[in-house]
Amino acid sequence: MARDRSSAGAEYAGERDPYDRDPYADPYGDPYSGDQYRGRDPYDEAPRRYRRRRWPRILAIFLVIVLVLAVGGYFYLDSRLKREAVLDQPGRPADTPGTNWLIVGSDSREGLTAADRKRLATGRAGVGRRTDSMMLLHYGAGGTSLISLPRDSYVPIPGRGMNKLNAAFAFGGPKLLVKTVEQATGVRIDHYAEIGFAGFVGVVDSIGGVDICVKERMRDPKAGLNLQPGCQTLDGAQALGFVRTRASARADLDRVERQRQFFGALMKKASGPGVLLNPVRSVPLALSSTSNFLVDEDDHLYDLVRMMWAMKGVSGGDGVTTSVPIGGAGSSPSAGSYITWDKRKASTMFDALKNDEKIPASVIAK
Repeated sequence: MARDRSSAGAEYAGERDPYDRDPYADPYGDPYSGDQYRGRDPYDEAPRRYRRRRWPRILAIFLVIVLVLAVGGYFYLDSRLKREAVLDQPGRPADTPGTNWLIVGSDSREGLTAADRKRLATGRAGVGRRTDSMMLLHYGAGGTSLISLPRDSYVPIPGRGMNKLNAAFAFGGPKLLVKTVEQATGVRIDHYAEIGFAGFVGVVDSIGGVDICVKERMRDPKAGLNLQPGCQTLDGAQALGFVRTRASARADLDRVERQRQFFGALMKKASGPGVLLNPVRSVPLALSSTSNFLVDEDDHLYDLVRMMWAMKGVSGGDGVTTSVPIGGAGSSPSAGSYITWDKRKASTMFDALKNDEKIPASVIAK
């Protein structure tokens, strides 16, 4: 009698129905049948899922390595900065809105060999420290301003009477210079940066020179300078002569204009993709800058980056570049020839900085 398959019930639940078996199948089938040398099926989903899980892990490891290198590189560069207690002194003006930098180019020959001094026409330094350039950089809600402070400015130096601004640096270094600038302007200095001859040349050469347009021939053997008219790329030695020379009709006043022109061109190139995205340029620039800048003891690498970014903006036309309004000239037995500030206009300019306001156009030198 035929067996009713539907009546099998739970007896065959979960099992293959024996009546559905192929009657011609080999009851002793080879468990090792098939191509044993074919290996894993290339279309098997398990390896593909493994590869999908592996890529995020590789990416995470890569990002961790990049982060470690970036953090380590930052602290390494920050440790290379030279620091000095410049701003830690009593009797300073009250804190004001915005940020103020005093940027100084000194005549320090530190790091220069005798051959370097001859090549750069720097000569030998005399007694004391001197400055070749001083600029006041301000940025904040009222905009960005880069103001030249001529070294021949006749101002009161605390404890030393009236003299050239440059003399403050020679008498008492950065501390006395900061105190003199704060007393003469009423502006509180928040940060300080100084670079010498060797550092200046190194920074310029590390980015492959700076593009400058020269209006007329410039020749000054004392500064090692001999330039023809036209736009050209200046190397470190030529750039140093360009910002140092006083062999022109207005001497120091012409020089401060060239210094602002140069620093604008320097910031434009140093912050451009040709340097920032090129390790051959960016790495030497970072190493040269951090090893040659002298800053206040509380300043760090991120402060310098913000300062350079502000200078890039003002040089690109997003701010004001000018000099302290000049009132006249004179001379004295102790100071020699000097220049004086226009007291009314200078007061208006510095009041704007103290209040973090835009400098009125009427006091901006053309």
